[in-house]
Amino acid sequence: MNAVTVSDLTKKFGDFVAVDNISFEIAQGEIFGLLGPNGAGKTTTISMLATMLDPTAGSAEVCGYDVRKNEDGVRKSIGIVFQDPSLDEELTAGENMDFHGRLYRIPKKTRLERIVELLDLVGLTERKDDLVKTYSGGMRRRLEIARGLLHRPQVLFLDEPTLGLDPQTRNYLWEYIERLNREMGITVIITTHYMDEADRLCKRIAIVDKGKIVALDSPEQLKRQVGGDVVTVFSPDYPEALASLNISWIERIERYDGFFSIALSDVEEHLSELMKLLIQYEIAIRSVSIHKPTLEDVFLHYTGRSIRNEEAGTKDHMRMAYRARRH
Repeated sequence: MNAVTVSDLTKKFGDFVAVDNISFEIAQGEIFGLLGPNGAGKTTTISMLATMLDPTAGSAEVCGYDVRKNEDGVRKSIGIVFQDPSLDEELTAGENMDFHGRLYRIPKKTRLERIVELLDLVGLTERKDDLVKTYSGGMRRRLEIARGLLHRPQVLFLDEPTLGLDPQTRNYLWEYIERLNREMGITVIITTHYMDEADRLCKRIAIVDKGKIVALDSPEQLKRQVGGDVVTVFSPDYPEALASLNISWIERIERYDGFFSIALSDVEEHLSELMKLLIQYEIAIRSVSIHKPTLEDVFLHYTGRSIRNEEAGTKDHMRMAYRARRH
């Protein structure tokens, strides 16, 4: 049985199509990523799956519950950690957890046992009696994850879980996400615009751009689709004849704004030949870089542009926050 099944899901705001006829399935116990720039439709998608937005068209099931017909069933089955902080800073970690447990009507004995267990899971036992306003950003995110797990959800949504955190804290949080998935068997759905986060955590990734899923597979398979070693040439010149070259060791040439990339097989053997070829075409080379295919290359391949590493809020996030306040 799938944890999530999405079929032709669409969401429109007036004439604007935020999510455009997407379909995918997520297996139980899987860590699944929605990867794309801010404004791509990731948050709108999980808002519909979490029953905070009504789909315009299509269907979706979470843990066997239809998101339109059985909102209560869906909400009892999921946990969610929003982009923006949602903790009460004037309460302690334990009090935040206890309040959340009361909202879900978890019996007191069970509630207290789970609070102890989950605070230990995220490494906050020693700080459980401290006010949240004294916590660092990373500690708050860990507490929000623990709180989201208190009612034992089968599916956990993490919306940009490491946005704005320093590299060390991000790695620390990744370890906790992997641990709760491994030890508790929880299905985790992550939205992110960080390539390394998706590559590290997700078994499969759906690359989302302008409301559409443009590619879906494991990180390894997505990178394999791009081809061999990637040579990126930054140059104001791009002779059109270059695109029509038929050379066995050139797997692919793609042009972008201000640079172009060439995927080569056996780059060590053929790099000097490539340089001679570029000189032959009188290309003014500003710089050259060589690397193995990354998810950034995958995104470039499918969209023709680089993902934007923005940390500002997005329109669909603001819509989600507005809708959440209304519920």
